[in-house]
Amino acid sequence: MADRRVTATGKDTDGDITKLCNGGESWSPRAKADAVRDIETKAHSYYVDRAGHRTDVHVVERGGKKHLRTDADSSSRNNLDNLPDC
Repeated sequence: MADRRVTATGKDTDGDITKLCNGGESWSPRAKADAVRDIETKAHSYYVDRAGHRTDVHVVERGGKKHLRTDADSSSRNNLDNLPDC
C-alpha cells in the first residue's frame, strides 16, 4: 500500500469531488471511483498535508452515493473542497 499525498482536486459543477491529484505523480489524476476502490480495498491511502499536519481521505456514503472527504478539524485548509483545482 502506498500513501498518496493529495495537493489538488477536480470538482463537478455541484462542487462534488471527481478526482484526486498531485502534479508530477504517476498516479495523478486519480478518478473518484478508483480512489474509492483504493481506499476501501486498502490498496492505497490518500491524505492532505498542510503545514505538516496530515489528514487522511475517507470514503463516506450519503444518499446511496459514495463520497471522498477529510475529517473535520480546526482547519479548513485541508478540506478537499478547498484544495486548488486540477
